[in-house]
Amino acid sequence: MKIGLRILLGYFLIVGLAAWFLLNVFVEQVKPGVRATQEDTLVDTAQLLADLVADDVRAGRLQQSAIATRMQAYAGRKVDAKISGVAKETLDYRVYITDARGMVLFDSTGRDTGKDYSRWNDVKLTLQGKYGARSTRSRPDDDASTVMHVAAPIMDGARIIGVLTVAKPNSSVQVFVERSQQKILQRGAVLLLLSLLIGIAFAYWLGRALRRLMHYIGEVEAGRKATLPALGNNEIGTLGRALEAMRDKLEGKEYVEELMHTLAHELKSPIAAIQGSAELLQEDMPEAERRHFLANILNQNARQKQLIDKLLALVRVEKQQRLAAPERVDVAALLAQAGADVAARLAARGLRLEVRTDALSLHGDALLLRQAIGNLLDNAIDFAPPGSAIALSAGASGRHAEISVRDGGAGIPAYAQERLFERFYSLPRPDGAKSSGLGLPFVREVMALHRGTVEVRNGAAGGACATLRLPLS
Repeated sequence: MKIGLRILLGYFLIVGLAAWFLLNVFVEQVKPGVRATQEDTLVDTAQLLADLVADDVRAGRLQQSAIATRMQAYAGRKVDAKISGVAKETLDYRVYITDARGMVLFDSTGRDTGKDYSRWNDVKLTLQGKYGARSTRSRPDDDASTVMHVAAPIMDGARIIGVLTVAKPNSSVQVFVERSQQKILQRGAVLLLLSLLIGIAFAYWLGRALRRLMHYIGEVEAGRKATLPALGNNEIGTLGRALEAMRDKLEGKEYVEELMHTLAHELKSPIAAIQGSAELLQEDMPEAERRHFLANILNQNARQKQLIDKLLALVRVEKQQRLAAPERVDVAALLAQAGADVAARLAARGLRLEVRTDALSLHGDALLLRQAIGNLLDNAIDFAPPGSAIALSAGASGRHAEISVRDGGAGIPAYAQERLFERFYSLPRPDGAKSSGLGLPFVREVMALHRGTVEVRNGAAGGACATLRLPLS
């Protein structure tokens, strides 16, 4: 499982558990909270009404009192109100009054007058001087039929002469409970969805940054040219820059060691030849032989200079990870310049250069491309039979430009196919000259900088064909 998905699942698990816990607490606390508010209101109402009827109960004229008549009329009154979007059409209070023995003297519904309520907690506890309240189902098998009863003592001085109870069905506030719970769940679902989207965005950002860093590491590990992607000024960016710095130091050290080893190995032969010729020149010899050994010293010195120059050029492109200042390059002009660079060598060997190109342009470094094509032309000149033609062509193939150099030589031996791009490896020339073996490695590095490829193979009609394939965009 990828790290981005792991982080997302872990984040969502934590957020989901936290949301579930909070929503569960809120939803479960809505009903007790609303009912506590209802009970508080019933306490105030019961205390107020108990004070209002105290004189009538004390005088024994409760049934004929104006307040009893009004409470009786209250039970049948209709209303038209909207509370938080919920319609209210009936009044839900029930009021009953008992004497000091718990016998019902008045019931606003008129159904329980004369009954003994002394065993109900609201009346019983109030007569004992305690807070009296109870919740009782009006239908034993239906929890939704619970009615809350809150009582207040009717006082004659310090003596309790009766109890007034105000009752209200819990179902009258249940709609508000359900509405609040529904809103909490809806808002919770939106919050959870928003948290999920934030988690996905964060996981995507983190996963994308890590994928770019891993791609860079993979390219480095494979030995391909790679530049550190933009990772931002954060911990991942810092890690990427640290890896790049470590890579530069390690590669630099390894590269220098390898370079010094190969350079020392390649310079042994010309240095030995110069040393031998110089020692022989110390002896007396015919003038012709002296000129031969002097020419040998000059040739070997030129070979060393060519080797060092080409090696330095190769070092520059090998250490370069990106093109410094890419520009639009006209392919026809590029081929003309490369042909002009080798005109003298072509003439010296009696060779013709046949150039054919389509109207193309590509993005790159004109100087490096010119040097790469020049190296391919140098190889073709070395192997082409005198008086033959070398074909230099360019054309479009899909979204790529293909630049080819063909000669009419003997072609590439099978044993050399896999080693053509090795540093310092070269095939013997027909005239016995020795190459530096750095031309094709240079071409390969230039192609890597341009996100292109190079291929050298035997042509269908004989000779060798080297093809550069470069993106057009």
